[in-house]
Amino acid sequence: MTRSGPATLDAAATHPDPYPFYADLVAERPFGRDADSGLWVAAGAAAVSEVLADPVLGVRPSAEPVPRGIVGTPAGDVFGELVRMTDGAAQAQRRRSLIAALDTVTEEQVVALAGEQAARATGWWDLQFGVPVRVVAALLGAGGDVPVEAARLIGDFVRCIPASATAEDQAAAAVAAGRLLDLLGPHLRAGGGGLLGALVRLSARDGWPQPAPLLANVIGLLSQTYDATAGLVGNTLLALARHGRPDDLAAFVAEVVRHDAPIQNTRRFAAGDTTVAGHHVPAGSTIVLLLAAANRDPLANPDPHAFRPGRADPQVFTFGRGAHRCPGRALATAITVGVASAVTAAPVHEGHHPSFNARIPVLKGQFP
Repeated sequence: MTRSGPATLDAAATHPDPYPFYADLVAERPFGRDADSGLWVAAGAAAVSEVLADPVLGVRPSAEPVPRGIVGTPAGDVFGELVRMTDGAAQAQRRRSLIAALDTVTEEQVVALAGEQAARATGWWDLQFGVPVRVVAALLGAGGDVPVEAARLIGDFVRCIPASATAEDQAAAAVAAGRLLDLLGPHLRAGGGGLLGALVRLSARDGWPQPAPLLANVIGLLSQTYDATAGLVGNTLLALARHGRPDDLAAFVAEVVRHDAPIQNTRRFAAGDTTVAGHHVPAGSTIVLLLAAANRDPLANPDPHAFRPGRADPQVFTFGRGAHRCPGRALATAITVGVASAVTAAPVHEGHHPSFNARIPVLKGQFP
C-alpha cells in the first residue's frame, strides 16, 4: 500500500514521491546513520560508488551467507550459489559466463518476444510479472507449459530474498525452489540451443560444469527478472501516460531506469572495518545504498529531477556497479521496450506493491 506523509527510509520505495526525501539526504547527509534504524545510509553518488567498489563490503553478512530460515532447503541450496548473493573468485567466474551467455541474445530478439508475450497477457499483473519471466524462460529454450509454470513458481521463490521474509515466505520459497529444480533440470541436462545451451557451453569453458551452480543461476536469472522488470514495465507505462510516446522508446526506457528506479535500494555488509566518505564503518555494520537517490544526485546528473531521455553519459546506479552490476540490465530494458511497444493503453495507478527496496506500481483499469 502506498504511504502518505513525509517519506522515511523504510517507506520510501512505495511512497507516492520519495524524491524530495532523497534530495534532502543527498544535499545534507550523503553518507551517515539513519536515526530510526541505526543503519548506515549511502545516498550521494560518490558514497554509493565508494560502497559498491569496497571489497570489504559484501552482499551478505559473513556470518549468514544464506538466510537461516532456508538453510538445508532447496531454496537455500539455490540461494547459496547465486552470483548476485555471493562474493569471491567463483562468483566472478560464474558472472563472466552468465554475461557472455546473455550477450548471445540480441536486443531485437528480446523486444520481439516480449511484444508477442505482451499480446497474450491476461491482465496488468500478468503483463508486469508474468510476461518478463516467460520471455526469459523462452529464451532459455524451455517450451510447452514450462514458461507459464516457471513464472508462477518464481513469484514464490523470490519471497525468501528480502530481509523482511517471514517463515511463511521462506517455506513457500523452499517448495517453489524444489519444483523449479525439477522443472528446469531436464532442460539443463539436455543442453541444446538458446540461452541455456550457450550458458552450458560457456560455463564448461570457464571451468564450472557442475550442474548445481549452473541450475541455481538459471533460476537466479528468472528471479532477477521478476521484481525489477515488473517495476520497470509499470513505471515506464506510467511515464508514457505522463509524457507521451517518444520517437526513441529505448532512450525513454533508459531514462525511466534512472529517473524512477524500479530497484530503489540495496544493502552491503561489512566483513571488516572500513571507511566510507570519511566515516569509520565497523565490522558487522549494514549499509543501505539508496540507488534511486544517487541517480538524482546533481553531481552525477545535471538537472537530475528533469525527465530527459537521451541524456549524454547519464550516471545510473539502478542496476549496481562493479562486481555485482546486474548482468540482466540490457535484458530488462529490452523486455520493457517490447512490452511498451505492444501496449498502448494507459493504466490507472493505484499505489505500489509492498516492498522495502522495489518500486512496483499497482496498475488497474481496463486491460487492452
